[in-house]
Amino acid sequence: MHTIEVDFDVFKQLTVRRTTEDVSYNDVIRELLGLGPGKANTTKETVGPSPDDWVTKGVRFPAGTEFRATYKGQIRTGHVEGGALAVNGQHYDSPSAAAVAVTGSPVNGWRFWECRLPGKSSWRLIESLRR
Repeated sequence: MHTIEVDFDVFKQLTVRRTTEDVSYNDVIRELLGLGPGKANTTKETVGPSPDDWVTKGVRFPAGTEFRATYKGQIRTGHVEGGALAVNGQHYDSPSAAAVAVTGSPVNGWRFWECRLPGKSSWRLIESLRR
C-alpha cells in the first residue's frame, strides 16, 4: 500500500463523494480517474453474519454495534447482543420498541436511534441504513 498526501479541500471533496462508509477513498479516486472497480482487497477478511447479530427490517447490525439517542437532554445508550438491541438490560426486537421503553410514548425508533458499527468512528441515524 502506498500513501499520498492531499490538502484539506481535496480530502473534503473525496469524502463527499463516498456514498457510504463501504466506499473507500481509493474507490472514489478510481472512479474519478475512469479506472473502474479495482480488484477485491484480499487482505480484508470476509465475515458472515453471527448468531449474535441483530437483523430487523432487512438491516443487519453486527454484534457490538453501539446505539445512542438524546431524550430530554440526556444521552441514552444501547448495544447489539444476543440477536437483539439491549437497552438498560432489556432486549428488544425492534428499534421502536426500544425507543418506547426509553420515552414511554410511541416513537419511530428508526428516527430516534443513531448507531456506530463496530470498527467505525462515525454515528449514523439508523433510518439511513434502510433501503
